[in-house]
Amino acid sequence: MQRTYEVMFIVRPDILDEDLDKLIAGLEGNITQGGGSIKSLEKLGRRKLAYTVKKFNDGNYVLLTIHADGSLVGEIERRLRVSEPVIKFISVRMDEEEKRVAKIKAIRATRKKLSAQPAAPPPAPVEPAAAPAPVPAAEAARA
Repeated sequence: MQRTYEVMFIVRPDILDEDLDKLIAGLEGNITQGGGSIKSLEKLGRRKLAYTVKKFNDGNYVLLTIHADGSLVGEIERRLRVSEPVIKFISVRMDEEEKRVAKIKAIRATRKKLSAQPAAPPPAPVEPAAAPAPVPAAEAARA
């Protein structure tokens, strides 16, 4: 069963770009030979790690979005695990997340938007009641 996965891996910061391209090309070959397809490939560049991993504080991040079955993803993970330049990796199944996001969008689309409704006319200004006339001080003293 073909599913969508995101595979992110971090490569040592001292690796050359040519070597990184060879590693990525090898993974792409494994995916296509295994019956999967690559939806997208992003080289996110060199970034600082949250904590030290194998004595490295930086790493080159690569994100692969693939359409494959679970056994092929297991094989990709195995190859990443034994690959010397890869210091960390993670693979996440995304089809459930895409379903959840689509469901939320459908619910939001059915709701009535308040901003689309015409604004209510402004209330009529209320005139203040007439204030009583001031009483002269002389008349106030008599009372």
